[in-house]
Amino acid sequence: MLSILLVCSDSRLRASLADSLAESFSVHQAENAAAARAMLDGSGVDCDAVLIDTGMSPAEGPDLCTSLRAGGVDLPILLLSEAGDAEDIVRGLNSGANDYVVKPFSLPELAARLRAHHRVHASAGTAVRTIGPYAFRPSAKLLLERARNRTIRLTAKEVAVLKYLHAADGRPVAKQTLLMEVWGYNNAVSSHTLETHIWRLRQKIEANPANARLLLSNREGYRLNQAA
Repeated sequence: MLSILLVCSDSRLRASLADSLAESFSVHQAENAAAARAMLDGSGVDCDAVLIDTGMSPAEGPDLCTSLRAGGVDLPILLLSEAGDAEDIVRGLNSGANDYVVKPFSLPELAARLRAHHRVHASAGTAVRTIGPYAFRPSAKLLLERARNRTIRLTAKEVAVLKYLHAADGRPVAKQTLLMEVWGYNNAVSSHTLETHIWRLRQKIEANPANARLLLSNREGYRLNQAA
């Protein structure tokens, strides 16, 4: 079941819409922009899409979408609005929203749009991945540890290594393969480069880097123990 963050300042409307969406989705609720940012910034809420009601003040409607995009949120964002003229729609889409839904709308259509945008998002490789206790957001270069409310920032190469290992689904990946895929292996790049990045990643993600439980090594190379 997809998880949706519904942002709406009208408590009655928010509750009504949340109840209707709950038949098809897991729904989290935020009453304003500040609450939405907190929930999307490692507070333990793992969402697949965001619905923003633009009946809020301008600073908490399309501007919230702009702010979320600037902060690295790459989830599908849909704006819900009573304003359906071209200028409002253009402003909404220019704020970074994936879609603009004019009220009144049919719930089946809204649900279908949410699922469609999620499919596109997932196929683009930007969906959130799970690595042990972390939610891995590649495009934002972040690992979020929800249980401890901790955010780990990653370099571009660290993201690339984790993405490739995650795609291997627990199978070991040879060092030469990682060097080729991540660095475009050539004679100027040694295996020491990869080993240094693996060491730095372990310092960031392992509870005890000397006794790794997530990022493992063997004769064949490296693998992720995603269930750890």
